[in-house]
Amino acid sequence: MTDETTGALPGDPGPRGWRAAAGAALYGPGGFYRRPEGPAGHFRTSVHASPLFARAVARLLCRVDVALGRPAVLDFVDMGAGRGELARGVLAALPAEVAARTRVYAVEIAGRPAGLDERIVWRSEMPEGVTGLLFANEWLDNVPVDVVEVDAAGVPRLVFVARDGSERLGEPVTGAAADWLARWWPLPAEEGLRAEIGLPRDEAWASAVARLARGLAVVVDYAHTVDTRPPFGTLTGFREGRETAPVPDGSCDITAHVALDACAAAASAPHPANPPYPPSAPARASSSEAAHGTPWTARELPRPRLLTQRAALRALDITGARPPLALASTDPAAYVRALASAGEAAELTAAGGLGDFGWLLQPVGVPDPLGPDA
Repeated sequence: MTDETTGALPGDPGPRGWRAAAGAALYGPGGFYRRPEGPAGHFRTSVHASPLFARAVARLLCRVDVALGRPAVLDFVDMGAGRGELARGVLAALPAEVAARTRVYAVEIAGRPAGLDERIVWRSEMPEGVTGLLFANEWLDNVPVDVVEVDAAGVPRLVFVARDGSERLGEPVTGAAADWLARWWPLPAEEGLRAEIGLPRDEAWASAVARLARGLAVVVDYAHTVDTRPPFGTLTGFREGRETAPVPDGSCDITAHVALDACAAAASAPHPANPPYPPSAPARASSSEAAHGTPWTARELPRPRLLTQRAALRALDITGARPPLALASTDPAAYVRALASAGEAAELTAAGGLGDFGWLLQPVGVPDPLGPDA
């Protein structure tokens, strides 16, 4: 029997904003990110593409270590850690002296995987007072956001979605969401144009950066900036390695590209001193909770920097250059290994692919470790 007003089945909340629907589908009981196979069962990130990625992050952590003056305890925080693949890879790639001082945190809502290195601390929330490197690879794209669409009168309205993925338009966008849209994703009054309200991601990133005492915060994700926003948004789904329609029933990943320029501005702006979400930035779902009506404090931060993954990895000595052909004659086995490594590096830095991902770097109390003087 259905509800005569909404058409919802018993126990089904009916159509609601994409932020609420995706949050329940991804992180609620039985949600996508709580399933045993983990994200790697459905999509491939740079971490899964090649161990070179973890080695590059380990190299970056070593640069942060130097910038910090080689502290007695060096923190590495992997936000949205999946099943700990990056945390394991970074720890294995560190020089022994650095690894001995490194405290590794994997932050994820799912339970700790069996057999994970005991040196890795598994948490559902980010720790406080981090000194080191906070690294968030494809984390923000899964912080749920609301979707808006311009109606026939030229008014942006929230898009409501049912559990089966069917949509209808809801109320006009107002308040902080409307302010964000006007600044970061202005929509012409043309029916059918769509946008994603990135405010929850700004707040999630600002909250994470606020937990960093000294060091570097990095977020890596599908990204766009205000001058390249796609006219119909980017919301999509992934299931078993294939892109699919986003359906908020827990059967698929639901993701959207990240407005990293807005995130960059949010982290360096005044932030809530006492946010209503838990005091440590959570792994995934709750990090999208908005902060409203709280006192604001300011912390002066160095200028953030946006660059492509291609540029960032090249600065970390991942180039994709082929080995010299002469090596094939002198050491054929080494040549084959170097050739395979070059192929993996090429995938990580490829134009039109992983190389186009955005890297947002926010130094805190140290110079930019990927800057020209690093």
